[in-house]
Amino acid sequence: MIEARNLSKRFGRTLAVDDVSFTCEPGTVTGFLGPNGAGKSTTMRMICGLAPPTAGSATVLGESYQRIANPAHHVGVMLDASAQHRGRTGRETLRLCAETMGVDRARVPGMLERVGLDAKAAKRRVGKYSLGMRQRLGLAQVLLGEPRVLILDEPANGLDPQGIIWMRELMREFADGGGAVLLSSHLLHEVDVIADRLVLINRGKVVAQGAKSELLVSAGTLVRSPDGAGLSRALEAAGIEATAADHGALVATADPEAVGAAAHAGGVALSELRAADGAGLEQLFLSLTSDDEGGVGA
Repeated sequence: MIEARNLSKRFGRTLAVDDVSFTCEPGTVTGFLGPNGAGKSTTMRMICGLAPPTAGSATVLGESYQRIANPAHHVGVMLDASAQHRGRTGRETLRLCAETMGVDRARVPGMLERVGLDAKAAKRRVGKYSLGMRQRLGLAQVLLGEPRVLILDEPANGLDPQGIIWMRELMREFADGGGAVLLSSHLLHEVDVIADRLVLINRGKVVAQGAKSELLVSAGTLVRSPDGAGLSRALEAAGIEATAADHGALVATADPEAVGAAAHAGGVALSELRAADGAGLEQLFLSLTSDDEGGVGA
């Protein structure tokens, strides 16, 4: 459904995206993650034809986005929900979208209801909308054409907890119906809950990708000792890299057997030693992007 092949993008001397390749298959939600400035938004813009790649290519439904006739009928793209005319009402915004796409305007009320914008909200001007309401309106726009692919950049921004759960259910329903979702979000927990596959990008390069279950299982070993400093020295002596986890634990880039042997060789008693799959997506993200100071972002 979505395929990026060796995508690269330069801005002057800056290589913002460096040889990025991944696919998003039908029936899946792919979480696209990385720190601020990692190249996520630039990659998504190249996929959607909004930025020409310096090298490589991208296809959606087997075609470059620019070659898809009336693309809104096939691909729902929401990269910036705030980019809406502030003087129009929500209903007017969606009616104009329907006319542009060639969609029956009779679908507008039902779509507004589907995304949780009631009759009162539909009559309000977009300039008076909260961020969460603009996100809902943006989703109504991308779903109006009944696409088979969704490309969403931070769709949960501004949503309250109930709205985030609603968003999660909507994406899961879309994927379970055979659609493909490419989702960029700074809400790691939400990505952890909804995503089937993950693509992690750091400094413009893909540092990990694959099924979420496989990536989390391979996240290393969680180890803890009453002698934290001694444990760090023992792992360093064995050539095993480790990053800090919660409550004084470490996540080591080796299997439990190797970590246990290193601790034994260093004379360090352990209070916990197990595969780090329970550490979750946050720990995997930190372990792969620990050289950056920023958080997750665009």
